[in-house]
Amino acid sequence: MTSPQSTGQGTPHGFKCGHELFSSTAKFQHSSPWPAFTDPVHRDSVSKHPEAWGPLKVSCGRCGGGLGHEFLYDGPKEGLSRF
Repeated sequence: MTSPQSTGQGTPHGFKCGHELFSSTAKFQHSSPWPAFTDPVHRDSVSKHPEAWGPLKVSCGRCGGGLGHEFLYDGPKEGLSRF
């Protein structure tokens, strides 16, 4: 879960630990009601784990707090993923 500031223009941080997660420059509009991003701000910002039904489960790279899923090839441009 991201902090309330993730709905603004700043860099989203993990709710529990304050770890930087996504860059505001990677944010894009999507039909989902949740904020959507193409890339984490750093390689270790998030960790990914496969789930049986398709998308990858995404967690905070520092504290393991749940962030949702990475949907492959559902980004704003061909070949990009959506977090």
